[in-house]
Amino acid sequence: MKVIPSIDLMNGNVVRLVRGDPANKVVYSDNPIETARKWEAAGADMLHVVDLDATLRTGINNNEIVFKIIDSVKIPVQVAGGIRSINAINEMLNKNAAKVVLGTIAYKEPDSIRQIAKKKIEKLVISIDQNNGRVMIDGWREASSYGIVDAINLFMSMGIREFLLTSIDRDGTLNGPDVTTLSLASSFANSLIIASGGISSLEDIIRVRSAGCCSVILGKAVYEGKISIGRVKAIA
Repeated sequence: MKVIPSIDLMNGNVVRLVRGDPANKVVYSDNPIETARKWEAAGADMLHVVDLDATLRTGINNNEIVFKIIDSVKIPVQVAGGIRSINAINEMLNKNAAKVVLGTIAYKEPDSIRQIAKKKIEKLVISIDQNNGRVMIDGWREASSYGIVDAINLFMSMGIREFLLTSIDRDGTLNGPDVTTLSLASSFANSLIIASGGISSLEDIIRVRSAGCCSVILGKAVYEGKISIGRVKAIA
């Protein structure tokens, strides 16, 4: 199981939100490049970099910082947040992003995803940000017409296998992962599920691994020293 710390960017800073609420924000660093190198040195398999300004349509983005992070580390960088057009997908891939995580565009323009998957399928990760079984989009502020099973079936029919599953009510809370939903998603043959949200302990890592997930994203717990990348890797 891959161990992937998250670097969430807002106004150039590394932050964490609780349940995606910008009013409930903690700033951990004003130096995202230093943070990226720190997690790389700690043994991270990949970085998950999220542009929260682009996600929440604040009027700015952190693209230049994202590109600098990609150039500053040797491990793969997966990018997410506000990537809502084919041009934006291509820009990230042209800047050597290892993966792009797609949410809103995937659910609003599935035909566009079907077309790009024909050439770049191994680069695509579909985000399943769920609340009470419903996939949420546009910065978690709008309910899509998809349930979890519907979403997985749709994109797996295109040949896409990798999904980032976040249970919104757990995100940033340290209240433990949503093992039931992770197990459901992992039960689909050939699916690759990245677990995100609520992880606070090594016991949580074991539970995520036992649910069948291929990767785990670490957020608040690693920034607050509740777990370390090294210890997570030892059991992952």
